Amino acid sequence: MSKRYIPALAAVSLFLMVFVGCTKDTTVYPSNETEVTTAVSLSKDLQPIFTKSCALGGCHGTAGRAPILTEGSSYNSLINGNYVDVSKPEGSVIYLWLTGVKTPAMPVGASNNPSNVNGLTLAWIKQGAKNN
Repeated sequence: MSKRYIPALAAVSLFLMVFVGCTKDTTVYPSNETEVTTAVSLSKDLQPIFTKSCALGGCHGTAGRAPILTEGSSYNSLINGNYVDVSKPEGSVIYLWLTGVKTPAMPVGASNNPSNVNGLTLAWIKQGAKNN
């Protein structure tokens, strides 16, 4: 192989790495969390967790603290209350609470904290935080 083809080969290789790599549709998490590669639904995946672990009396229920995470209210409460930042998902307030960066870590109590809530929530935000 002549020396003049090496820069062209390097340029083609770089092009393929950048553009092929950008098409992968996954959400990446810190090493202690599970990677979620499927679409996450607010109503099917997150709301059941919110209902069981968060939307309790005195917590994030109808008469509780913001955000209100009851069925039918959680989406508007999260979006309109600025708890979700789709431009910086890892900086979303809800994610910071779930991961314990903001205290107190949510949901309160180890028995209320499903192992997949952080990953699902971050995936939902990275996928556009849709009302689905």
